[in-house]
Amino acid sequence: MIVSDDSAAQQSNQAYSQLLNEAAQKRALDDDTYQLSRVQSIAKPLVVQAVKMRPDTQKWQWDVHVLKSSEVNAWCMAGGKMAVYTGLLQKIQPTDDELAAVLGHEISHAMLSHQAEKMSRAMMQQAGITAGVIAASVFGVNVRGLAGIADSAATVALQLPNSREAETEADTVGLELSARAGFNPEAAVTLWQKMLKAGGSGAPEWLSTHPNPESRIAAMQAKSKQLMPIYEAVKQGKPVPPYVAPGQAPAKTAAQPVARPAAPKPRPAPVQQPAPAARQPSATTNSRPVTI
Repeated sequence: MIVSDDSAAQQSNQAYSQLLNEAAQKRALDDDTYQLSRVQSIAKPLVVQAVKMRPDTQKWQWDVHVLKSSEVNAWCMAGGKMAVYTGLLQKIQPTDDELAAVLGHEISHAMLSHQAEKMSRAMMQQAGITAGVIAASVFGVNVRGLAGIADSAATVALQLPNSREAETEADTVGLELSARAGFNPEAAVTLWQKMLKAGGSGAPEWLSTHPNPESRIAAMQAKSKQLMPIYEAVKQGKPVPPYVAPGQAPAKTAAQPVARPAAPKPRPAPVQQPAPAARQPSATTNSRPVTI
């Protein structure tokens, strides 16, 4: 990658600030305080687990806001900058577990450096685009009419969808992230079913870069079943196994030495009993002294 994670996070922070400022001017930022509070309360435990799963993200300036838009969409920039569109909340009406599935998936893209990879591709393809436009475009953010970003940003977004490999990785990590944060991973399946139903003849924006929904739903069903023990353990306050990143082998515990039976103690030598003393003849009263 020609764009590092740190550089991607820095550019994302700038683009995010610009987007929020212009959204506020259009009164399209956090106009529903209830939904904002709800989204933030769901994002908080997800961020806590994201930092545990990738500790260096603790330095990210995590943030989430609700943008007023009719689109069914949500995203997370590099550096932990998130947004949920009111169109997703109103049209899909996700449960808390389902909304956690959306945010967990998008957070996973950032955790896995997918945004930095897309920024690198964008910079190679359009070296003249400003950092702010690149940051907004490669995240799949359709902000036309919302943040005043040039039309070329949307074009770059369409040209740079996430790869199948990236989507599969984000699905896997996102489901585990949700489970470890205490959200039912099986909700991802019902979420996608709602998305497809809401799409009708045209899929929602959030599905436009997520191909093959039927096969992915089947994969999510299988993965969520594997993660149910973790989810149930979290809900019951029990310890859970450590997270293993994709492509890494579980840490092996040190082999314990096999205890050998103790050698039998030697038997003590038999104690020699002293031989009985010879009996001396006893003197009689009739004995007389011998004279010479």
